[in-house]
Amino acid sequence: MDDTSARERLKKMLADLDRSIGVLRGDPVSVRDRSAADAGSDLSDADRAQAMLTVATSHRRAVLDALKRLDEGTYGRCVDCGHPVPEGRLEARPEAARCVQCQGKRERRR
Repeated sequence: MDDTSARERLKKMLADLDRSIGVLRGDPVSVRDRSAADAGSDLSDADRAQAMLTVATSHRRAVLDALKRLDEGTYGRCVDCGHPVPEGRLEARPEAARCVQCQGKRERRR
């Protein structure tokens, strides 16, 4: 993927993530009289929204890091080993910072 296409895709991803994060950070539900079941449902919804917010924020950080790598001229190189990140991986995940092998190692360590 050429740098111009990558930058366009990453900027679109960033705008989409910013919109999603804005929605997820919306005003909290006002407190009112409810049954215990409703309160439990609200808690579950709040937990789910918080989890989605955490994932979206992390993804946003990865997109910003990828844009920074583009600016620095290191985009498309693995941040761990320095080898090229396969073109197909960048097509599927333009924010990818690691080659498949290094990403696999990172995930196994978690």
